[in-house]
Amino acid sequence: MKESTRVLLALVAGILVGVAIAASHNASLIRFADAIAPIGTLWVNAIRMTVIPLVVSLLITGVASVSDIKSIGRLGGRTILTFVLLLIGVAAVVVPIAPAIFALLPPHGPLQLPAGAMEAAKELSEQGQAQTFSTWLVSLLPANPVAAAANGAMMPLILFTLLLALAIARSPETSRETLTRFFRALSEAMLILVRWIILAAPLGIFALVLPLAVHAGAMLAGAIGFYVVAYSVVSIVVTLLLYPVVAIFGRIPMRRFARGALPPQLIAFSSSSSIASLPALIETAEKNLGLPKRVTGFVLPLAVSTFKIAGPVSWPIGALFVGWFYGVPLSAGSLATIAFATVFLAFAVPGIPRGAFIMLTPLFLAIGLPPEGIGILIAVDAIPDVFATVLNTTGDLAAAALVARSCNDSVDNTSLDRTATGEPEPNEIVAHERS
Repeated sequence: MKESTRVLLALVAGILVGVAIAASHNASLIRFADAIAPIGTLWVNAIRMTVIPLVVSLLITGVASVSDIKSIGRLGGRTILTFVLLLIGVAAVVVPIAPAIFALLPPHGPLQLPAGAMEAAKELSEQGQAQTFSTWLVSLLPANPVAAAANGAMMPLILFTLLLALAIARSPETSRETLTRFFRALSEAMLILVRWIILAAPLGIFALVLPLAVHAGAMLAGAIGFYVVAYSVVSIVVTLLLYPVVAIFGRIPMRRFARGALPPQLIAFSSSSSIASLPALIETAEKNLGLPKRVTGFVLPLAVSTFKIAGPVSWPIGALFVGWFYGVPLSAGSLATIAFATVFLAFAVPGIPRGAFIMLTPLFLAIGLPPEGIGILIAVDAIPDVFATVLNTTGDLAAAALVARSCNDSVDNTSLDRTATGEPEPNEIVAHERS
């Protein structure tokens, strides 16, 4: 059974059993549901303990890779710049409209959650709202990076790690290779640990959802349905917005791009894997869009492994959903923090199931959201993840088209016309005449 199926079944079982217990009004069963809540908290804590070393190691190795990419010439720099600009563009579209979407959900009073959960949410909310702009600005560079990591201060930790990674990239070759190998080995070990934790996801999610369903009742199911629809629809809208972006800046007509993007999109939709769509991406980029091989052979493998354009969609919407559910309003500064993280942490998302949501745990603490909400997001991700994967795949192809245009590599329309009509290429005619 697939991992996403097991997680979804655990979610459904937790909701159904919780609603049944709530309907029975049996005090013993309600106490039992509250008693297993610590199991879910332990699972969330297990995720949280891996995030800091994982983020640091992945960011440092990622920056080292970028340094290697730049050494091959302009193509590497233009590729990274294209990735960053696309992430900024998506964040600029989604972050302002996401609060308006969740304003459609009816407000609710404080939920009778398990003991301690609501108090923790209130405390985190007060901590996040007490911060002023000046204190936020001063805190961007941590006086003590170790303390920042211990306190879950994600943005200062990211900035420190980026500066450290740049310093490592400029170090002598021997030192750079030693440090890069160390952090790469650390990231690989942490990824193994995370995979073990993900295997326990059904148990952890059931323990999280059951007490919530007991106390929140049918409202939990309705809110989850709204979140799934909102996440999926926004992913589809952003995917469609990439078509005119490619038409305007990549000079590829929307109709041609849509035809070219369809095969890898279908693979992404059926497999929920961007990497699985890589062969189709390369084939359609070269044959249907006429992009040069030197661009597709470099940009597309890099994109499917590091470029997650769905991040600026999933993170703000997920944070707003958890904030609504726990009654913790998100300020403009909190959303700005998420937008910043989606741009710079998108390259560090581990290539494991639900890896993007694992990276959210310290961000939730930074903006005043209970990290237990991560369990709900992971549980309900099976359906919207399909549309997010299609968005990632379309973003990979769009990035390749934009990089090709920025490098002044025009689309080979002549080759496209010959392919469509079945005419042989000129070199094929010469080879035939010589034979």
